[in-house]
Amino acid sequence: MTNDPTSNKKAYLIAEMSANHNGDFDRAVAIVRAMKEAGADAVKLQTYTADTLTIDCDKPDFVIGAGTVWEGQKLHDLYASAYTPWEWHAELFALANELGMDCFSTPFDNSAVDFLEQFDPPFYKVASFELVDVGLIEYIASKGRPITMSTGMGSIEEISDAVAVVKKAGVPLTLLKCTSAYPSPPSSMNLNTMRDMAERFDVPVGLSDHTLGTTVPVAAVALGASVVEKHFTLSRKDEGPDSSFSLEPAEFREMVDAIRIVEQALGEVKYERSDKEEASVVFRRSLYAVADIAAGEALTNENVRSIRPGHGLKPKFLSSLLGKSAAKAIPRGTPISADVVESFDVQE
Repeated sequence: MTNDPTSNKKAYLIAEMSANHNGDFDRAVAIVRAMKEAGADAVKLQTYTADTLTIDCDKPDFVIGAGTVWEGQKLHDLYASAYTPWEWHAELFALANELGMDCFSTPFDNSAVDFLEQFDPPFYKVASFELVDVGLIEYIASKGRPITMSTGMGSIEEISDAVAVVKKAGVPLTLLKCTSAYPSPPSSMNLNTMRDMAERFDVPVGLSDHTLGTTVPVAAVALGASVVEKHFTLSRKDEGPDSSFSLEPAEFREMVDAIRIVEQALGEVKYERSDKEEASVVFRRSLYAVADIAAGEALTNENVRSIRPGHGLKPKFLSSLLGKSAAKAIPRGTPISADVVESFDVQE
């Protein structure tokens, strides 16, 4: 079985081309190169034709209604303009691999799966809209490759059905939290759902993000996302079906850099001092003589205090020291240690 490329310690960052090539192969090539420069781990394509997704029909059911950036368009017309020509795939896969990136795709029917198999993709993506097509998911899973699946619009029951199909096939699965709105307002993201999905379905989780900007995916990584997927365009000024909610190269790089900083900051569960903290220990409080103390004189709140710096005993020993006698003269400004106090044994 193919190893899952998403199973590493760093978040796996996917740049989604979708329809942002605008039907221009040279632009598609430029996008892949820009993805590499922006720090993407993988290039994601979509493999379909208008006829594998829908039928050419003028009935109202086949015209996109209000609430999306594609309002008023006929489904067949949208997909005919947005699809990535299948004859481009070989060169785009080869280019991505040459540049050191993974390349994979979302197949939208069985014929697309069969077509993609020739490129030995590291894994397959199931789109949110296909989450309910358990027959397609079963066919994808039958190829034995890891699957990353978006969960936009999915109820617990629908996600459970899809997960069961993949687990029955025995292939690795990663679930992506997704809000299927284009663009998605941050208030609709409910990123805490990722944690519930991870526990409920016992799989790695990530984010397929359609918000504007980079804040939400960075937050997702802080919450445990192992995968982040973002649409990528050379410029939002270029008209296209997906350009309005895609990141430009500099923005994607900004996201990558911020995520890598967050990963460094998350670190591990650790209570020991870091190397960088050692120089600051001296600024801690500790017990010092704040007045001259003669040999045999009692230690009191007037001649011993907890102050900075940190060369003396820890402040927690103050109550145990009070009333004991100085074993020798202790000049003002001397750190209090066990050997300057009579009959005092430090017990940590």
